[in-house]
Amino acid sequence: MKKRIVLAFAFSILVTLTFVQTFVTQVKPAGNKKWGYATVKDGIVIQPQFEKCYKFSESGWAPIYDSKQKQFYFINLKGEKLNTEVKDFKLQEPIAFGIGGGELKGFEEGMVPIKQGDKWGYLNTEGKLAIQVKYDRVTDFNGGYATVQNDDQYMVLDKQGKENLVDGAAVEVRSFSESLAPYRAADKKFGFIGTDGKIAIPAKFESVGYFVNGLAWAKESEKSLGYINTKGEWAVKPQFEVGKDFDKNNGLARIKTGDKWGYVSKTGEVMYPKDTEIYEDFFNGLARGRQNGKFGFLNAAGEWAIKPEFDGSRDFKNGYAAVKKGDTWGIIDTNGKWVIEPTFDGIKDMELVK
Repeated sequence: MKKRIVLAFAFSILVTLTFVQTFVTQVKPAGNKKWGYATVKDGIVIQPQFEKCYKFSESGWAPIYDSKQKQFYFINLKGEKLNTEVKDFKLQEPIAFGIGGGELKGFEEGMVPIKQGDKWGYLNTEGKLAIQVKYDRVTDFNGGYATVQNDDQYMVLDKQGKENLVDGAAVEVRSFSESLAPYRAADKKFGFIGTDGKIAIPAKFESVGYFVNGLAWAKESEKSLGYINTKGEWAVKPQFEVGKDFDKNNGLARIKTGDKWGYVSKTGEVMYPKDTEIYEDFFNGLARGRQNGKFGFLNAAGEWAIKPEFDGSRDFKNGYAAVKKGDTWGIIDTNGKWVIEPTFDGIKDMELVK
């Protein structure tokens, strides 16, 4: 009897978790100049009305930019505005070395950097100023920690606002990933700091990436790139000219030697797909490829998991990818089946809201 109760309780939790998860993306219907939002389950849930809108975070809020008022605000999936105690603020624009850079982001782990005047602080999902506006530079929270800067001093910040000074050898500190953040020393060499602000891996590399599944790319010289573990030891010896981050799903990273692109595993095995004209990073275990001008997706064996039949595509995210058929865009799943039919002039990545 007890076992049945436990199993029933576990099942109810699973059902609840499945039910509350929503997948949502920005869409621009054909012939419309405005953007709205659509979900996999319900189609359009917020009608197209925005000139600039951005992705939803897991916390259920998306940034909107009002071009007339020249002001950011946040909405939920019902289109309701978040009441913030701070008005007239700016959000961070994407930066080249930021994790997942390229598009403006809102809340990460329940916190979002905001700028007033020349200083930065953090707003929480209740609209409260959780960390005062007093920093010259900030990063997003990752794993409960962010890096901040005032004048020439870098600090590690937790969500309660506690500061740990970064070792004085650092002259630049980037975002955290898997509790390690790249830093640059005065001699222009790179290493990593830990969440306590202390040096975790000494600065001895020409450049470095971010840790994913315990490995990060690092360069010994301009043409000598490999992958290190969290102790700074070589897990994949330096042998490539270019290297990207590992995919969390299949453990493959894109690499280049000379004019030849391929993929390397965490054990150093290299794979070169033959039937694609382009080589992109793996996301959700699939990589964009192109054959005869059409886009499809490759699996870890370098074979076509989804045949090249699309006229455009974005990468997979959260199990879905935006693809173009003819002149319009829709969304497919990892089996290549349409979950949102291609009827839109524009569409973005599918984000998970919990």
